[in-house]
Amino acid sequence: MSIQKIAVIGAGLMGAGIAAHCANAGIDVLLLDIIPDGADNRNVLAQSALEKLVSSEPAAFMFKGAAKHITPGNIEDHMKDIKDCDWIIEAVTENLTIKHKTYEAIEKHRKDEAIVSSNTSTIPIQNLIEGRNDSFKSHFVITHFFNPPRYMRLLELVTSEDTSQDVEDKITDFCDRILGKGVVKCHDRPAFIANRLLVFFLQAAINEKFNQKINIEVADAVLSKPVGIPKTGVFGLVDLVGIDLMPHLAESLTSRLPKNDSYQKIYKNYPFIKNMIEQGYTGRKGKGGFYRLDPNAKGRVKQALRCDSDHFNEDQYEKATKPKYPSMSVKGLKIRDVITSDDEGGKYAWAVLRQTLTYAASLVPEIANNIEAVDRAMRLGCNWKLGPFEMLDKIGPAWFAQKLMSEGKKVPELIQKVGDGTFYKVIEGRKHYCGTDGQYYPVERPDGVILLEDVKLYSQPFMQSQSASVWDIGDGVLCLEFTGKMNALDTGVFDIIQQLIPKIGDGKGPYKGLVVYNEGTHFSAGANLGLALIAINMGLWHLVDELVHAGQQAYKALKFSSFPVVSAPSGMALGGGCEILLHSDHVQAHAETYTGLVEAGVGLIPGWGGCKEMILRFREREATEYDKHTGGEQMWFSPKNAPMTATRKALEVIGTAQVAKSAH
Repeated sequence: MSIQKIAVIGAGLMGAGIAAHCANAGIDVLLLDIIPDGADNRNVLAQSALEKLVSSEPAAFMFKGAAKHITPGNIEDHMKDIKDCDWIIEAVTENLTIKHKTYEAIEKHRKDEAIVSSNTSTIPIQNLIEGRNDSFKSHFVITHFFNPPRYMRLLELVTSEDTSQDVEDKITDFCDRILGKGVVKCHDRPAFIANRLLVFFLQAAINEKFNQKINIEVADAVLSKPVGIPKTGVFGLVDLVGIDLMPHLAESLTSRLPKNDSYQKIYKNYPFIKNMIEQGYTGRKGKGGFYRLDPNAKGRVKQALRCDSDHFNEDQYEKATKPKYPSMSVKGLKIRDVITSDDEGGKYAWAVLRQTLTYAASLVPEIANNIEAVDRAMRLGCNWKLGPFEMLDKIGPAWFAQKLMSEGKKVPELIQKVGDGTFYKVIEGRKHYCGTDGQYYPVERPDGVILLEDVKLYSQPFMQSQSASVWDIGDGVLCLEFTGKMNALDTGVFDIIQQLIPKIGDGKGPYKGLVVYNEGTHFSAGANLGLALIAINMGLWHLVDELVHAGQQAYKALKFSSFPVVSAPSGMALGGGCEILLHSDHVQAHAETYTGLVEAGVGLIPGWGGCKEMILRFREREATEYDKHTGGEQMWFSPKNAPMTATRKALEVIGTAQVAKSAH
């Protein structure tokens, strides 16, 4: 059975977002909710949720037509329609009685092979399926999406002993390939993996802010980029997700975790947080949070909160500072250098990471089968560059253990088993992780997945320059990887392309084709304008000319090569990054690809063939539309012999520096 139609029951923030993401994948979705008392429109909740999705920022839909895949309805009139659905997602309020009532209705109408899942992260799966029939139980899982569902890649999957292996395999494959999720199998424990660790991390960070009496700017400056955590840091993240959400997350954990759990020991119910919520200071969605914009200043003046742990009032905001300590200047994820810096940032980072990493090590195998699942969950669900065990490898597990002992702290058993080794190691060209038994096991990839990070473990570059590398990825295919800052493009990239083309030749020899791909956050930010600016300031105009000419010749050579060129972008593909896509035979884009010719935004004109390629595409589109309306009849004046309309449209897109908001 393939999944062709989905029902989402519950049109709240998460339910509507999940429905939108399924629609982005081209799947028809039935979105249902209750009928409010006295409502004239019985579908009003689902209908209004759909209307909000269309105008939401950040955009829930990848393209305008996606909304047409969602049909709003209500659970009284339309629950019978789930009989046509292959996957039924329950996203109602976190109340077991309400969920059980919903499952009773689902059980009456679902077809036997339909998968049912809950988006819960607070209720055990055995409690959810209590009282259901065997077919329902064998087809039931928890699929915990992260908010917003379109953009957050993690999906935590929980199964019960009743769940059939076929159901687990099907939902994993669908969520991976069709919905683009990183599926991580979790154990049925409170908050699963990502939220369990993140809430602990945030609590430890807030505690240490008051223990060490430091400003929140210091906390956020050090517990962000220097250790591979998003730039919001700690307090900026709390503002983003909502301060009013924190008590709910805390209550969920304290009510379900055993009393001897480390979170129970560090949890503190701060009165000032209650004060903030009561006064409407709930973060970015409210009047402010730990940060706010000064309401009395002209322009955008950022303020930071200087509250104590017991009280909050509006007078506690001061102009935000930009602290500069050695701990905040460490680059390259040298985390040990950060936590050993003898400044208040370094001391703070050590205190928080010591607790967080110790906690993470104590939770395996309770929350997941292995450390690799925990690391993946934190990377995909919290946007950390490194998971906790990858952080420990950067620090050095033996050093970390010794430091814990010197402070009189207990060393988790898993860290003891690693000893002088590391949690990850390369064995025979393949990445392995340390299991709970102290043995090493290979990191498994889904069938068909090739990662450059794996290729690099067992091979050397086929070719290399300062700003590009070429790798043999098997089956006669080479991969061109940009390696400069922000994957910027310069003559080093173009020289590699010109040298590479004759090596592949006509594609009939040992090499058949080329993939342009990298595993950076962004495909390419375009031309290396920094180098160009240096040349301009020095009056070295011939270097600028060489850069423009080299790009034109390299891209043209790719377009007219005798072998297929496939570009696989993700993230930003701007300027020259967009132009290389325009010169490729095929683009296999990640859904979250943002591409465009943005040169006009910095006062330049696309110089590597982008203008020409854009005009050709508009011209081809016009000619196709013309033939459709005329039946192919030739007229004396048509887009086929008067391409000015296509030129005007192309220059309008280029002149306004338009950027696509998704691969669609």
